[in-house]
Parts: sequence; structure tokens; C-alpha cells
Amino acid sequence: MLFFKKVYYKLNALLFREIRKNTNLIKINTAFSRGAVTAGLRKIDSTNPTSWEFGAFSQNGEDGIIDFLIENLTQSNKYFIEIGANNCIDNNTAWLAFGKNFSGLMIEGNNYLHRTSMDIKPWYTGYHNIFVTAENIAALEEMSLYKNPDLFSLDIDGNDYYIMKSILEAGFKPKIIVVEYNSCYGPDLKMTIKYQKDFVFYKAHESCLYYGVSISLWKHLLASFGYKFITVDSNGVNGFFVDENCFNKEFLNNINGTHFNENLHQMRMFKKGWESQYEIIKHMPFEKM
Repeated sequence: MLFFKKVYYKLNALLFREIRKNTNLIKINTAFSRGAVTAGLRKIDSTNPTSWEFGAFSQNGEDGIIDFLIENLTQSNKYFIEIGANNCIDNNTAWLAFGKNFSGLMIEGNNYLHRTSMDIKPWYTGYHNIFVTAENIAALEEMSLYKNPDLFSLDIDGNDYYIMKSILEAGFKPKIIVVEYNSCYGPDLKMTIKYQKDFVFYKAHESCLYYGVSISLWKHLLASFGYKFITVDSNGVNGFFVDENCFNKEFLNNINGTHFNENLHQMRMFKKGWESQYEIIKHMPFEKM
């Protein structure tokens, strides 16, 4: 009887793995179809980043902005690094990995997401289960093929500011940086959460609004490392920055980006603007600059 139970459980595990793999493959095919449709409908204006947007694997049009910026690089190593890579499908670098044959690193701190995605990770991509902190950046240096990837994306809903600062201080110089910002801090305040090594946003406050960095503080930090602000996406989630030395100056000087948008998801959830959202968490510990 024990033997048959073991066989039963093993077959169930294999069946579940195959179902999971097929589900992920369907997600990938759906993403390519979505990308083909939305990219084809664009009317690109090189001065207007909103016109660059399309979504394949990304949620907020990031694929299109990233794709257009990469196409305008003066030099490319076809390499990316993403911290907060989710299930290796729904993120900011899957378009590059699956669609454009880039190599790179996807790093995800959630054990479940990492485990359930190993069957379909792109061939040239390292997919690692690491909860990144400001103290373990050395591990990133050891894994990275380049310290100047075409793209660096950071979205961990937490200690983003401190981790990005540590990464840049360690000598990384990405050509394009994509970072999530928290719109409930508004367009002007320079602020972020207090650093907690084991921070998890959904445990920090019941509203899930206490996380991350204001767009103004991102502009301040990244400018100090030589980065030019380009735009935020139209759904108010990500900010885009570039190393000016990696682009034609005329191209960059003509861009008329958007400096702040409210997070559409948070607006739908709370049915009120960033000022009212901030009131919910203003008593929490912040680092203001």
C-alpha cells in the first residue's frame, strides 16, 4: 500500500508540474499575441514617450518604452538585470529574453514564484531565488556578466531606494534604469520608507500603501549618479532614466516626458487621489530628504 501511495503522489506531482508548465507556455504565447497587437497599433512620436508604450509581458506599457530606448542606444551588449522578476513572465525583461534573445539575470525573492517558473525560464537567462538587501549586493556582482547592462529594472515594493543606491555605489552603470515609484507620496516630496532588511510590503501596513520611493527622490538619487529622467508610464507605476552618454544627444533633448502620473491600480482600489492615500500612512516611519 505504501508503494502505491508513493507512486500516486509522484504521478500527481509530475502531472501538476506538466499542467503548470503548459499554463506558463500559454501565458507566453498570449503575451506575444498581445504585444503584436498593441505594438502594431502604435503611432510613434520620438518626442512623446506615451506613444512608445505597448504591453506584451509588462503590465503598464513598459515593454514599448524599453524597446524604443534600446533601439536608440549607441552601443548594446544585449544584457539585462531585473530584481523583482516575478514569475519570469510578467515583468519588464521577459520581452527582451523571450522575444529579442537577450541574455541576463532575473532575480526573485519569492520562493513559490521562483519554483513554479523554473521549467520555462529563457535559455540565456539566469533566474535566481534571492531576497536582495543592501547587504548582499556582492552576490549580484558575482553573478553579473556585465556591470553596464543595457537595462536594469528594480521593482520589489520595499527597500528599492537603498538597494539601488548600493548597486550604483558598487560600480554598476546600466544604460537604462527602470524603477517603480509610489505615487501616493505625490510628485514633489523626496521620501522613502525606513530601511528594514526583511521588509515585506503587505505585512508592513494593512493598506499595502507603505512601500518604495517617491518619483522626486528617484530623480534626485539618479541624477547624482549621472542619469537623465525620461518619463513615467501612463499608469503611474514606473520611472525611466538613462545614461546620457549612451544615446544621441538630439534624441534625448527632444523628449517631452511625463513627470508624474497617479498609480491607476491604487486609484481604483481606494477611489481617491494620492493626497488622501498618503493620509492613510503618513504616521509610518519615513526617510525624507
